[in-house]
Amino acid sequence: MISGPTHIGASGKNPIMWLVSAFAIIFILFAAQICRAQNPPAPNPPAATPAGATVQGTVTHTDDQGQISAVQGVQLKLTPESGSPALTAITDDKGHYSFTGLSAGNYTLEGTLEGFQAYKAVLKVSDAPLVQDFSMKLAAVAQSVDVNADEETMSTQNVNSTATITAKQSTDVPLAEQKFKEALPLVPGVVRASNGTLNMKGTTESQGMLLVDSAETVDPVTGSFSIPVPLGAIDTLSVSKTPYEAEYGGFSGGLAIIQTKPPSDTWKYDVEDFLPGFRGKNDHLVGVQYFKPRALISGPLIKKKLSFTEAIDYDFDRKPIRGLPWPLNELKTQGFDSFTTFRWILSSKNVLNGNIIIFSRHQRFADISSLVPQTASTNDGQKGFSVGGTDTEQFQNGVGLSTVLRFSRIQSNANPQGEADMLLTPDGREGDFFNTFARTAGQFQLQPIIQLPLKKWLGHHDIKFGVDFTHRYYSGTSESNPIQILRQDGTLAEEIDFLPGSLLHSTDTEVAEFIQDNWTISDHVTIDLGARLVSQSAGRAAGFGPRAGLAFSPGHDHKTLIHLGSGIFYDRVPLLTTDFTDNPTRVVTLFGPTGLPLGPATTFTNVYLTPGPDGTLTPSAARQNTSARNITSSAEVDREITHNTVLRLNFLSSQIQDSAVVIPIQGALAGSSFLGLANTGTQHYYEVGATFNYRLTERHVLSASYIHSYAHGDLNAVSSIFVPFETAIIHPNVSGVLPANIPDRLVAWGIFSLPWKLQIAPIVDYHTGLPYSVIDSLQNYVGTPNSQRFPNFFALDVKFYREIKVHLKFHKFEETRTLRLGVYALNLTNHANPLDVFNNNTSPIFGEFDGFQHRLYGLVIEFKQ
Repeated sequence: MISGPTHIGASGKNPIMWLVSAFAIIFILFAAQICRAQNPPAPNPPAATPAGATVQGTVTHTDDQGQISAVQGVQLKLTPESGSPALTAITDDKGHYSFTGLSAGNYTLEGTLEGFQAYKAVLKVSDAPLVQDFSMKLAAVAQSVDVNADEETMSTQNVNSTATITAKQSTDVPLAEQKFKEALPLVPGVVRASNGTLNMKGTTESQGMLLVDSAETVDPVTGSFSIPVPLGAIDTLSVSKTPYEAEYGGFSGGLAIIQTKPPSDTWKYDVEDFLPGFRGKNDHLVGVQYFKPRALISGPLIKKKLSFTEAIDYDFDRKPIRGLPWPLNELKTQGFDSFTTFRWILSSKNVLNGNIIIFSRHQRFADISSLVPQTASTNDGQKGFSVGGTDTEQFQNGVGLSTVLRFSRIQSNANPQGEADMLLTPDGREGDFFNTFARTAGQFQLQPIIQLPLKKWLGHHDIKFGVDFTHRYYSGTSESNPIQILRQDGTLAEEIDFLPGSLLHSTDTEVAEFIQDNWTISDHVTIDLGARLVSQSAGRAAGFGPRAGLAFSPGHDHKTLIHLGSGIFYDRVPLLTTDFTDNPTRVVTLFGPTGLPLGPATTFTNVYLTPGPDGTLTPSAARQNTSARNITSSAEVDREITHNTVLRLNFLSSQIQDSAVVIPIQGALAGSSFLGLANTGTQHYYEVGATFNYRLTERHVLSASYIHSYAHGDLNAVSSIFVPFETAIIHPNVSGVLPANIPDRLVAWGIFSLPWKLQIAPIVDYHTGLPYSVIDSLQNYVGTPNSQRFPNFFALDVKFYREIKVHLKFHKFEETRTLRLGVYALNLTNHANPLDVFNNNTSPIFGEFDGFQHRLYGLVIEFKQ
């Protein structure tokens, strides 16, 4: 029901919030300058050794073959028992570190680096120099428990629960494509919907966040993970569904974190997948199906000072779609991704990391399926760059400053194969796709963070605070051609025409201040307390998000670890909603069986909808200044069964309010009809799971998870209507089972060593089929939306290979390389996993499934250092 129209005035911006935000940025930068002033670098350091004791050593890593390598960039913290400020250092390219001028006494030495298990040891320092060498182990697979270097016990230091996959593991297991997004579904609770988008914590990737080396790397308009990172550049890939640290924000779903490999101090290079794959038909070769070479080169530009890495992927692929006739059944992709990173060691306490991402991708027939032939599909393309860096500086007084700076720019477009009307029939789609768009978007991020030295009061307090400044913008166009809905006999039932829209453009500036205290009461109890205050020019004037987490290890053996947490998160406003009224206007005409109109055409004016106290929605030209709010709570128990086996039980609850939804309203106000946008959407997600992790070495692991979940909410979320392409039919908004709801899922994967130096890596995925809705001749819902399901999904993927050492010698050039030879099979059992269904109840083949996934074989030929 709609009440009388009203107009809302002011935008809701709060000048006081902006003054506070500006003051916070100035304060942090000023504090950093004070720290630098207190610790000026000596232009000519004295040759004499400073008085007092010294602690020094080398940090190394031993791989599965027993090769020892130095670990660069390890963050070291030396905390005196006396309560004096902690000292910090960073290992150099030889893995070396040193602390000088120490007083005698007991100290705690901690070493951390993303992708490795944390190191912690208690040292007794005397007047004699102390050498403390240690080796760091790679992080455990799919679990967040930290392992002490001296004893295999769980640690309560990490309150947040994450799932991590190392670079080595992501290349060892069989993936459909060597892309980081293909590895994410290995994590429990991450699923892929029928349109290919990822879903974390019951929400689409558009509602989540991707961080690359601590910087936001998403499409500024849609929020999708559209900026690629070559797999060869990735060191670790982590997913957190409960990121309670206050420094994380700008999302209401899950958080994915990529930590890239640091550049090497010696020259190295890798070449992988350099042979093309050929496609056969009727026992004959019919051309190249794919060619996806990947290369990486890394080494020092200035010894011990400046090093770099260049990773580049080329992608040419003709993916066949079953259910369509050959050769008109291919989705064609072509593009490249380049990732260049630099590491400049300014001093042992100051490191500057920078990277440049350049990418270009074009897809022909991007949304092709067994129900959508090539002629009726749309093309899409994206190109752009993302450049930024992180400066990390540690001061002698224990204060640390980390500054993240990044700018991204993306150009994206979608266009049909022609300009004919789009035809929707009971058996699929014909004609040309109806919508064409072009966008140019950018995002700027600045995030300075100050880390204070450990404070001693009822335990130890690790406090950090900072400011997160983000500015997003975009401009573009959207044009639409008519849509015709046909009955089974071919007669016209409905036509949707479009009035021209306006030039699309939008901006949003967000400033957030945050503070976090990691409070270690004892080696059994750690509490995380934090808060984040957000101000958005296109959203909430002020949003306060408190967060808290607890890690508790009962008993003396530290074999059990309990995680509890809860927090409030505020999402960014989708830029597609800020100029919603400028989109083309829909005009709908219904036709009878004789081909004559059943009445005058109905114009659905684009408006914003404002909810009233009684729940009624009032159309308005002014947008409601708010953004989605998420409340997440979780409980988790980790039990160490043996020193390399962990069982995890978890519960997660996520509730989203005030999300943007599209609501068509016909003839409710003096005969007027509207296509409205309201911030009244809700989503609910619950998850109960069990995960079993076994790890002997990095290449001898097993992870098995069972997840029971429930995802329910409004079906007309903006991401469902406009991402990746605009939906032709906009149904009435209803609350129901979400498209990626999978009640039950079992996923297991592992890497195992076999005799004769063989390796095998299987993946087993079994889950409830995805939901779908039944529609009628006018494409309207029949019965409860998403009440039907595809058959249960089962896939067994296997990769089988052997690595051979190859000694190369050409004149003065001599080195040993690793040649990996093997085979892989996707869907080895050839289980019928359909992707499409004839869901129109007027179709003669209503209820039949199509687009079955088929078995796929391939060769593994990789050349690595």
